[in-house]
Amino acid sequence: MAFQSPVYNVIAVPIEKIVPNTYNPNAVAPPEMKLLYDSIKEDGYTMPIVCYYVKEKDSYVIVDGFHRYRVMLDYPDIRERENGMLPVSVINKSLDNRMASTIRHNRARGSHDVDLMSNIVKELHELGRSDAWISKHLGMDKDEILRLKQITGLASLFKDVKFGQAWRPVEDEFYEPKPRADCAELKEEENSKEELLPV
Repeated sequence: MAFQSPVYNVIAVPIEKIVPNTYNPNAVAPPEMKLLYDSIKEDGYTMPIVCYYVKEKDSYVIVDGFHRYRVMLDYPDIRERENGMLPVSVINKSLDNRMASTIRHNRARGSHDVDLMSNIVKELHELGRSDAWISKHLGMDKDEILRLKQITGLASLFKDVKFGQAWRPVEDEFYEPKPRADCAELKEEENSKEELLPV
């Protein structure tokens, strides 16, 4: 069977069956949220939200479109006009691939939250995904992944990182029992302490 994009099978879903995901790193400022409301009020919903269907709970978890969902929750006029139904495009993917889809949607629009992005990188590593997988599926280079790992501060995230040999233990021939004073005041202080020592 040939691949068919999910957008060709948009369904109307009651808003009560739709739930946000726990990982979306996208935030919209109040002015943009108001602009989204105005757009939906004037033009209607022109894009479906993307969801994953959870059969056991008969619910739809948002992958992309949280703010379009929020507009219906926050604005009774929109909810009433749309009869409490949202257009939904359903994808069937594992959690790690849904997370990657969310990030790709957000990055394509140029919006994501750094702290939440770092948490997603952490969660993907906990799900067993490598830096190479994250790079390929989230469109990130290795430096960006490293920076996001550094934000979380978890050492386990660095197991795939190869470090250079810039740091090495000090050799005995360079070891000094006490540091040398680098300024005149410290040298005078050290000399005065040595004079007070009993012979």
